[in-house]
Amino acid sequence: MSVPNYFKLLGRDGEARTGELTTPHGVVRTPAFMPVGTAGAMKGIHWRDIRETGADIVLGNTYHLMLRPGAERIAALGGLQAFTTWNGPMLTDSGGFQVMSLAKIRKVTEHAVTFSSHIDGTKVELSPERAIEVQRLLGSDIAMQLDECVRLPAERTEIERAMQLSIRWAERSKRAFETAPPGYMLFGIAQGGDVPELRRESTLSLIDIGFHGYAVGGLAVGEPQEVMLAMIEEVAPLLPQERPRYLMGVGTPDDMLEAVARGIDMFDCVMPTRNGRHGHVFTRHGVINLRNARHADDPRPLDEESGWRSTSGYSRAYLHHLVKSEEALGAMLLSEINVAYYQSLMSGARAAIAAGTFDDYRASVRAGWARGDIAPR
Repeated sequence: MSVPNYFKLLGRDGEARTGELTTPHGVVRTPAFMPVGTAGAMKGIHWRDIRETGADIVLGNTYHLMLRPGAERIAALGGLQAFTTWNGPMLTDSGGFQVMSLAKIRKVTEHAVTFSSHIDGTKVELSPERAIEVQRLLGSDIAMQLDECVRLPAERTEIERAMQLSIRWAERSKRAFETAPPGYMLFGIAQGGDVPELRRESTLSLIDIGFHGYAVGGLAVGEPQEVMLAMIEEVAPLLPQERPRYLMGVGTPDDMLEAVARGIDMFDCVMPTRNGRHGHVFTRHGVINLRNARHADDPRPLDEESGWRSTSGYSRAYLHHLVKSEEALGAMLLSEINVAYYQSLMSGARAAIAAGTFDDYRASVRAGWARGDIAPR
């Protein structure tokens, strides 16, 4: 059965694309990076700062939210946007990855995955239907099908088993989503590990089922970048041009630029906030480790040309002090600086694609990283 399309492709430069995805809570400009608010909060960043960085859309996690505070409770309080005060576009993942990576005990059957909560050990069952029900209770603009993600490397038989199960769960997820109001979206997730023919089979099966958008899942789980990019090259040419494409859980700035060059529209990753909490900051000079003692007496900002106030406004010496002192403000500032850099990277990509200069943009960004940070005189 055909499904409505809410994505408008505005321009292309080679395989790189720029467009707009219209959701019930606003428009998402693509390519887009979605900051990850796992449990309904960004670690160390206020929602108003997330908006000010230029983010159009954020991600919430079904697994964590269904366990605490509970999907039914969030629904009674007006849904996830009202609950968090974000009030903008939001995507929720299905929880499948977290079940596989966090649950203490889990059992996968055709019907569902049963697991023990990492919080209190309570037995929980997550079926495709329940995953969709939870996401509808949360009120997310974009829901994801339940899938089974396999960590790489893995045996081909295991990859194929999980891929086939994910296809059957995709069909059930779509049926469960049929009562959603117009404008809300469900994305299918292509699996298949690092096996090209399985990736193609999964992708074509999802297209036959029909979704509002398509995600590439099961990557950034231990494989080298070249494997990830090779799998994108298998999947992207098969996907409908008029539908959005989402690479799940990726990644580094270089990962994102390379994926955009291969036709990907949307990304999410915990890296900006996680790395910020550990003293690592992303800039146009590359990654700077503020734990390094050489920053202790450096009065320069991280980047005097940055448009983000914290990047250009605080000295490296002060940020180094906050990190070494384990002050909460240090983690907060570096997290927001990293999210702002990711948004700036995507904004630049959108402008470059529209102008037909994406290859030049990518080369310029990478040249800045290669030059690195200039030490103080």
